[in-house]
Amino acid sequence: MSGRPVSRRQFLASGTTVVAGLRAHRLTAATALPRFGLIGAVGPQGTPRAPPVTAERWDITKPGVYENYLLDVGFAGHDALRIRADKTTLRHCELRNGRKDAVEVYADDVRIDSCRIHHFLAGTFQEQADAHGVTGRGSRLTVHNCEISHCSGDAWQMDPGRGPWSDVVIDQCDIWTGPLGQHAAGFKAGEQPGENGVDTKQSLDNPRSRLTIRNSVFHGYAAAGYIEMPAALNLKDHVQVLVENCVFYGNHVALRLRGPGSRGGAQVTVRDCYFYDCAIAIRLEDRLEHLEIINPRFGHGVKRRYQPVGGQPPGARIEGEQEAPPLESLLKQAIRGAP
Repeated sequence: MSGRPVSRRQFLASGTTVVAGLRAHRLTAATALPRFGLIGAVGPQGTPRAPPVTAERWDITKPGVYENYLLDVGFAGHDALRIRADKTTLRHCELRNGRKDAVEVYADDVRIDSCRIHHFLAGTFQEQADAHGVTGRGSRLTVHNCEISHCSGDAWQMDPGRGPWSDVVIDQCDIWTGPLGQHAAGFKAGEQPGENGVDTKQSLDNPRSRLTIRNSVFHGYAAAGYIEMPAALNLKDHVQVLVENCVFYGNHVALRLRGPGSRGGAQVTVRDCYFYDCAIAIRLEDRLEHLEIINPRFGHGVKRRYQPVGGQPPGARIEGEQEAPPLESLLKQAIRGAP
C-alpha cells in the first residue's frame, strides 16, 4: 500500500463517477427492509452427538450429511475438523475452544449450514497467531446461517496457501468478535481477538477467485490493539467479490478494498449495504479497479464514508448514496446469539 489518504471532497472531485441520487434521502418506515443475519437456530438441536474422534482432528473423507455434532477441542493443539470429501454437508454443529482452525475445507460442493463456531484462539493478545473459523481451499462452498465469533485469525479466509478456489457463498451469517468474557487459551478476560471477518488470498498464477457475501451482519472488528487495522471485510489479491444486502457496525473499517499489487487486486461490487459506528466505512487502496458501490446507506457513527489511499480508483462507479435507517430497525428481525 502506498500514498496518502485524500479527503472525501477530493475523492468526489477526482473524476470518479458518483451519483447520490442526486441527493441522499432517508428510508421511511414503510420501506420494506430485507432480513439480515441468522434466519434460524444454529448449533446442535436437542442432545448433541459426539464426534468419532476426540484426541485429534476429525477428517471427513466420505460425502454425506453430518448433523448435530458438538466438537469441543478443549484448546488442544490441533484443528477441529477437516472436510476432504466432495458433496459434504455440515449442519447444526457447534465447534468451539481450539488453538488452531475450526473447519478446513479441502473439497468441492461443501455446505456448512446452521453451525456455531467460536473461541478458536492461537497465540496471545501480544503475540498474534492465526486460528480461523472456516478456511481451506475448494470451489462451490456455501456457508449459510452460521454464527462465527472469537477467532484469533480471520473468521473466514481462503486460501492461506493461495491455491485455486472459487464460487464461494457466505449467506445469512452473523460474523463478529468482541472482548472475551473470561480467560481462554493464551488470552485474558477483556482482551479482544480477531483480525478480520473475511480475508481473501489468491495468486495471479490461478484463475480469479469468485466470492459472494450477502444478507449477513459483521460487527466488532474494532481497533482494540490486536492488529493495526482490523476490518470486517479485507478483500485483496486476485479475486472478484460481490457484497450485497449486508450490515456492518462497530468496526474500525467495514470494507477494506485493496487494489493491484504483486498478487493482483480485488474487483469488488458493493450493493445495498448499511454502515454504522465505524472510523471508516469504505477504504479504497492502491487504485482499486472495476469498483462499483451501488446504494450504500450510511447511518449513525460513521466518521468517514470513503478513504482512498494510494491513488483514486479509476473508473469507479458510486451511486445511490442514502442515509440509513436506525440500526435497531434492521437487527430486530434477526435471530442472534450475542450482542
